[in-house]
Amino acid sequence: MDDAAIAKAKEYFGTIVDEQLQRVEQMKKGQEWIDYAQVKPIIIGIIGGDGIGPFIAAEARSVLEFVLKEEVETGKVEMRDIEGLTIENRADQNKSIPDDVLEEIKKCHVTLKGPTTTPRKGDPWPNIESCNVSMRRYLDLFANVRPVKVPKDGIDWVFFRENTEGAYIMGSKGLNVTDDLAIDFKVITSQGAERIIRLAFDYAKKNNINKVTIVTKANVVKTSDGKFLDMGYKIAAEYPEIEADDWYIDIMTAKLVDPKRRTQFKVLVLPNLYGDILTDEAAEFQGGVGTAGSANIGKRYAMFEAIHGSAPRMVKEGRAKYADPASMIRAAAMLVNHIGYPDRAKKLEMALDICGNYEKKLVTTGRDTGATGAEYAGYIMETMQDPNLEERWEGYIKG
Repeated sequence: MDDAAIAKAKEYFGTIVDEQLQRVEQMKKGQEWIDYAQVKPIIIGIIGGDGIGPFIAAEARSVLEFVLKEEVETGKVEMRDIEGLTIENRADQNKSIPDDVLEEIKKCHVTLKGPTTTPRKGDPWPNIESCNVSMRRYLDLFANVRPVKVPKDGIDWVFFRENTEGAYIMGSKGLNVTDDLAIDFKVITSQGAERIIRLAFDYAKKNNINKVTIVTKANVVKTSDGKFLDMGYKIAAEYPEIEADDWYIDIMTAKLVDPKRRTQFKVLVLPNLYGDILTDEAAEFQGGVGTAGSANIGKRYAMFEAIHGSAPRMVKEGRAKYADPASMIRAAAMLVNHIGYPDRAKKLEMALDICGNYEKKLVTTGRDTGATGAEYAGYIMETMQDPNLEERWEGYIKG
């Protein structure tokens, strides 16, 4: 036995426990939700990120400016470009988010973010934490919300993935006790579980959805996942009009591909790692991760993003202008809804459905065999202007 290694590990674990207990105390203090109706201007930060990120961010900004034209002109909404959240700058400063960049982000109420590169083994970058994980923690963006809709298949899911704890929040804080023993940590708190699960039930209630599904692996991960599941049913008791059930993550991944079962799921709430896996699987039904947007929501800040990677190879090969901006534009639609313009967000989502799933007059292929991102964004904006947009969309939905 290596007594020195054991003592060092115990001391390190004590530090981890102290950090998490401090986080619990901070959550107990609570915070009020921001009221965008009382904010002027609503500041929207546009973050390009890495690889194809700046290219698709530019197209998403064009669509945002089109959708919120009146608000921008009257000063109700202000858009800002935020520079510096690149892998080169993060590596140079050896920080997941450089301090000056974080300060600029905090000056915005909401941000629309392109994909960013997270270093992995073999990359030429230092092993810095994912800036997404850091941003969720720094801004307390505890809810990752991902909708997936395929009307023709009866799929209408909304995933509420906990963002600030679970396995990922401790992902960079594992410990090599000895050369033979590596330990990682997973954290679930009562406060963290309560707020994400309550948000899911509140969403279901507000949208007249009668079912919420809790996803864990509590039969094996009994303590942390068990706490999440117990909290799920505790909160469910406050919403008697909503049916609550629970599934384990392994069988849940199977049931999403079961045509008989999958249409029964509506709102799903789950810890971080399981949410990452399940939402990527779910996005495939909608056309892949390149078509899906994502919201990261806290009480004070919110961040909306494309869920795919930064595709540096496309940039290297000179193909970045052909990158599909649909995922980031879907994220923009979620942003528009979040700040208080649901009707316009719905129109944008309809246009995205028509252009991407039905008419397909322009198709992006990632190469010069397809449309550029700018051409595709133009196609979406042109479609939005159709006075018969809703009837056109319903026609496709009904077949």
